[in-house]
Amino acid sequence: MTNDELGNWGEARARTFLAELGYEVVAQNVRFKKWEADIVALDGDELVFVEVKTRQTAEIGEPWRAVTQNKQKQIIKVADHYVKTNQIERNTRFDIVSIVHNTYRTDIEHIKSAFYPRW
Repeated sequence: MTNDELGNWGEARARTFLAELGYEVVAQNVRFKKWEADIVALDGDELVFVEVKTRQTAEIGEPWRAVTQNKQKQIIKVADHYVKTNQIERNTRFDIVSIVHNTYRTDIEHIKSAFYPRW
């Protein structure tokens, strides 16, 4: 599986995982300028922007560790644009779904409120 295929598989698996938890996925691959938010979902009254990281191994660290401060800033900019453009008035949260998937197993870790905007 190529990295792109693994990433696409991971995002699809994350959407299913979130739906099983009761989230309503409302958008995917939302873009603003050159940045992207993988999944936008509703969790009750909260609008959740979810970054999905998928790797075949955690040898160099769990996938969620790749969501750097720079990446967080990019997702926050996408979220800000999305909320303003769609005139959404809801509390917003930023989650990460971290997946390790290989021929032996699939591990999914969901980190709620993984990061916050720093204004």
